[in-house]
Amino acid sequence: MTPTTPRHPDGRGIYWPTPKPRTPQEIAFLNLGERAHRWLVEAGAAGVTRIRAKMARAVELAAALGDEAVGEALGMAAIAGQLADDDQPSILGHLASTATIGDLVVAEETHSVQPGTHSWKGFGQ
Repeated sequence: MTPTTPRHPDGRGIYWPTPKPRTPQEIAFLNLGERAHRWLVEAGAAGVTRIRAKMARAVELAAALGDEAVGEALGMAAIAGQLADDDQPSILGHLASTATIGDLVVAEETHSVQPGTHSWKGFGQ
């Protein structure tokens, strides 16, 4: 999720943090994708403690549930600022229990049980 580089008034671009993995664990975490990168940047900016432990947990969850699901949870956590210890499993649980967009039921006017406004037709006449 590399944002478009905004331009500074004097022509310089704005600095976007770029994590530089130094250990195999950090490399494995960043290999989860751009959403993991965003989570790491947000966690660092927020001053989150125990980042390495949370990164290791994400890698473990990815091994069990897949990179895509964990990447989606990391992206949502970064956007929402949900960076606590149990937030990743909680978000994954929520994603697993919710319906997809195609499964949602949309209420239509033609099938509504709402009584409507027909009784107000003559009001004010």
